[in-house]
Amino acid sequence: MSPVILLSIIIIYFALLLWVAYRTGKGSDNESFFIGNRKSNWMLVAFGMIGTSLSGVTFVSVPGAVENDKFGYLQITLGYLIGYVTIAYVLLPLYYRLKLTSIYGYLQKRMGQLSYKSGAWIFIVSRLVGATARLYLVVNILQMSILDSLGVPFIVTTLIILIMIILYTYEGGVKTIVWTDTLQTSCMLLGLIICTVYMLHHLGLDFGDSLAAMHEKGYTKVFDFDPNNKSFFIKQILAGAFITITMTGIDQEMMQKSLSVTKLKDSQKNMVTLGFILLGVISLFLYMGGLLHLYGAQENVISSGDQLFPDIALNHMPPIISIIFIIALISALFPSADGAMTALTSSLCIDIFGMKDKKDWDDTQKEKFRKKIHLGVAISFLIMVVIFKIINDNSMIGLILKLAGFTYGPLLGLFAFGILTKHKVNDKLVPYVCVAAPIISFLIDKYQEHISGEFKIGLELLIINGFLTFVGLWLIKRK
Repeated sequence: MSPVILLSIIIIYFALLLWVAYRTGKGSDNESFFIGNRKSNWMLVAFGMIGTSLSGVTFVSVPGAVENDKFGYLQITLGYLIGYVTIAYVLLPLYYRLKLTSIYGYLQKRMGQLSYKSGAWIFIVSRLVGATARLYLVVNILQMSILDSLGVPFIVTTLIILIMIILYTYEGGVKTIVWTDTLQTSCMLLGLIICTVYMLHHLGLDFGDSLAAMHEKGYTKVFDFDPNNKSFFIKQILAGAFITITMTGIDQEMMQKSLSVTKLKDSQKNMVTLGFILLGVISLFLYMGGLLHLYGAQENVISSGDQLFPDIALNHMPPIISIIFIIALISALFPSADGAMTALTSSLCIDIFGMKDKKDWDDTQKEKFRKKIHLGVAISFLIMVVIFKIINDNSMIGLILKLAGFTYGPLLGLFAFGILTKHKVNDKLVPYVCVAAPIISFLIDKYQEHISGEFKIGLELLIINGFLTFVGLWLIKRK
């Protein structure tokens, strides 16, 4: 497939995004940027959040990991569903009752100013790392499949994509993203279905035959019943639940979209609906992963992991399927990156710099300040993507979930302590607890063979990190 044609498709797709941004961003102000004036349709938010929750990592990494992990990722997905229900009926009522723009305002009301700042900074670091890791994966695929052959350097590719995202989020923020994410999720899911149907046709299999072929290869194994393994089903389900609670329920990027819905009941419907849809969509990704490995074996494809799907789609399928894959891939890229940039801008403006409290600033000054922060966030994205290029991990989804265990743990502990207890804390000591817990968690993970023997600690490290934070807060509670 000609790189020039593929690049032209990307440009046309981006032009469509700009048109949607122009139509939806008219008359936007800071309130539109941060929470969409609380007028978003819950069904649009739920559908668009599929793209944000999945990202390019799920699109490429989940199918690529089937050879090694089988359908085991479904264990984590069952935990996701539990997490979404918990968010809907525990966290959302709290946020709506307090009428929060930034969810970390809860920590300020409950514990104090330094607790509030600590929570915001933890989110900023966590989301920056997670979002840029996802962004790197897709940029790297586009680089290798299209732009290397055109002589475009990796850093220029990254810069151009970031400029694209800035252009369509600069004015409207959440108000625009609710609509662009809906468009992009539609393209991603349509691409997933078309690629799946094509492979079934090419392999000459129906649905039942394909499952039988996957079962013969051992791909359809879901549950691991060995308690010592990292993939033990109870560990995975618990980890999935807590990953969702932290990476969605106490994450400003995900919650600012839910808070843009007018009524609490509609926002709760959005969250529960999202959980069930994701269960179905990730099941389809795993099924497609099995097909990809069957297809790759037939076509003698040597790529594996994150490179398997791009290699097959671009080099071993008809040109029209290659085009559909590229559209689906960039549709998976933008929702996770644009939402993260908007959420980080919101958190920095409101939580760190206290923009809403600056009574001597008029709306024009606030808007100029917000746009400067937005550009600063884009520059930090560029730096982090280059760092991930240097790391160049072969399975980004494993790396992202591993990093989440370290970065989101203190946030989990802070919210758990605030909700489950009525104690006040020594606010000045909270930042030290939030730094100490991840360090101890890192040491537990590094020396786990000496600590737990054959018992392997996996993604449940997030729960351990949150528990350590909770214990630390308990130790500094006020009498």
